[in-house]
Amino acid sequence: MLGIIGAMDEEVAKIKEHMTNVSVETIASMDFYQGLLNGKKSVAVRSGIGKVNAAICTQILADIFHVNTVINTGIAGSLNKDIDIGDIVLSTDTLEHDMDAVAFGYPLGQIPRMDTLSFLADERLRKVALTACKKVLPSIKTFQGRIVSGDQFISNKAKKDWLIETFHGFCTEMEGAAIAHTAYLNHIPFLIIRAISDKADDSATMDYPAFEAMAIENSVTLILEMAGDL
Repeated sequence: MLGIIGAMDEEVAKIKEHMTNVSVETIASMDFYQGLLNGKKSVAVRSGIGKVNAAICTQILADIFHVNTVINTGIAGSLNKDIDIGDIVLSTDTLEHDMDAVAFGYPLGQIPRMDTLSFLADERLRKVALTACKKVLPSIKTFQGRIVSGDQFISNKAKKDWLIETFHGFCTEMEGAAIAHTAYLNHIPFLIIRAISDKADDSATMDYPAFEAMAIENSVTLILEMAGDL
């Protein structure tokens, strides 16, 4: 069973349009749409914004739907000068940039008493995604790198520069690391996919609305292609 998590209604609505034999179950105020996506048993859900919503959603997918794969689609702000609006980032790993337990001897981003700083994405899923990108989104540049998450919309150049210098992230958003964290604890392979909607700087509030729809469309196209190969 493939679990697909989107942060917004628009993402999940477009995925649901392509599903067959759809049934819906509402748990924790989230609607889980179960059916076939390109021949693959799948469940798609909108987690809502932020790390807590994302973690709750992922745990439900593990406990109730027994998914064996989790893919999270969404949009993000670029942290790399080579990654432009409309490009796609596939996670190599993710971490929580707003976790600070330095006072207890942990590096910034590491959760106390966890055995890892960041959560590694599944390599096979990333390869499938990369192949799919080349096939169905040939005009879109695809990058592979670290995605950093926090309960903050980054629209300040100073904060952006700090994220780059501290964590060497490729992009930043508000759900991926929580989904990765939960999947890691449940031993479920995962991949975080982000389409770039803004530059995570002083122009972010202007860029975001204009490019949100395009970013979502590209993510859904990619998910549909991937589902047939999983």
